[in-house]
Amino acid sequence: MIKSTIKKRTYEAIYRLLDKVSPVPYDCGALCGAACCGVSDSDENGEPDDMGIYLLPGEEEVHDRNDDWLRWSEHDTREYDFPPSWDGKVYFVKCKDAPRCPREKRPIQCRTFPLEPHITESGELVLVRCDYELPYSCPLIDGEAELSPDFIQATGTAWKHLVRDPLIRDLVLFDSEKRREIYGEPEVLYRV
Repeated sequence: MIKSTIKKRTYEAIYRLLDKVSPVPYDCGALCGAACCGVSDSDENGEPDDMGIYLLPGEEEVHDRNDDWLRWSEHDTREYDFPPSWDGKVYFVKCKDAPRCPREKRPIQCRTFPLEPHITESGELVLVRCDYELPYSCPLIDGEAELSPDFIQATGTAWKHLVRDPLIRDLVLFDSEKRREIYGEPEVLYRV
């Protein structure tokens, strides 16, 4: 596994911070059947494909591999689209019981969705709305829902701490460069 400089207690503090906020004042999953936690149309073989997410380096420390709600797999970073500094294995997790996943145990990138960290060409860390094509329809993106200011600020605080880790910063830079190549510089929602 690739190693993070972020300690388990820091991840736990970030989880607690993000537990206090929500993107909108209602359960957005009720609008779409928790599409981001469920099953997308199909994989490359035409079979139903469970949705999942990569854990950030070190984030696996806050999850118990024996919990019965997650399915774990390891992926080689050279076989997937990761920054060159990510050399080794990363964890990919899928909720076994979607859409009834325990909210309090969601990974960071689930907790901060639909916002994403972005580093501008001038090197500033900002938050932008997810702009890549998804295998499902998200009411927070498609309807451009007004996001809670508390959620936006807490997400900014979380990513400010997370990008202090060189591997996570490399990932944010990598994703930011790809975003710029495909879509141009995105609209900034929040300056961290």
